[in-house]
Amino acid sequence: MKKKEIMIKVNNVSMRFNLGIEKGFSLKQGFIDWFNKEKRKKNKIKNNNFWALKDVNFEINRGEVVGFIGSNGAGKSTLLKVVAGVMKPTKGNVDVYGNICPMIELGAGFDTQLTARENIYLNGAVMGYSKELIDSKFDEIVEFSELKDFLDVPVQNFSSGMVARLAFSIATIVDPEILIVDEILSVGDIAFQAKSEAKMMQMIGGGTTVLFVSHSIEQIKKMCNRVVWIEHGVVQKIGGKEVCDEYRDFMRKK
Repeated sequence: MKKKEIMIKVNNVSMRFNLGIEKGFSLKQGFIDWFNKEKRKKNKIKNNNFWALKDVNFEINRGEVVGFIGSNGAGKSTLLKVVAGVMKPTKGNVDVYGNICPMIELGAGFDTQLTARENIYLNGAVMGYSKELIDSKFDEIVEFSELKDFLDVPVQNFSSGMVARLAFSIATIVDPEILIVDEILSVGDIAFQAKSEAKMMQMIGGGTTVLFVSHSIEQIKKMCNRVVWIEHGVVQKIGGKEVCDEYRDFMRKK
């Protein structure tokens, strides 16, 4: 029997946000609060800490496709950002053994003033692709995105679906060892969603390890062989596709 190779180890990860710092601040509001002694007193007492993740532990082996489910605000996207290295956990650590392609916020690296053509090179560079690689894959990116007629149009004039199509096409020109996907298969029209899913299945078939967040339980059951259920930052259960059914029952009773 072939020994399993660990690709990701999440060790006692907790993530804290200070809601008092995260919320907006204005000089006007600060001036008003300064003269409101009672409010200042309450703010000192009030604990604004919010734990988005609490002592999360799991391992993912090479070639596994792991789905993450949970209610809105459960901590799924925060967890993927921690694994991708976008965020540093407050406690614990993550060990990653392979190169990661994070498809978490598609188009986040675009300059909306630049054209689609220019953004292909810009976003590709941000993802660590060389100019030579992008040159060799340029036609493939354009064909997959179906944006040939819009290459010289500034991205600020694109719909959100067009931006997502372009970003997905750039992100998937290479087959990474680890792919992190957050809700991106729900972007674009129905035809492009099917095309994106087919591309994902192709990458999975090639041995890519996938971490996948989706609110579509059917999509999770179809694509994933293991499921992690999170609520209020705490892992409720890790198991096979039956976890999806337990989550559904939980949501019906809420």
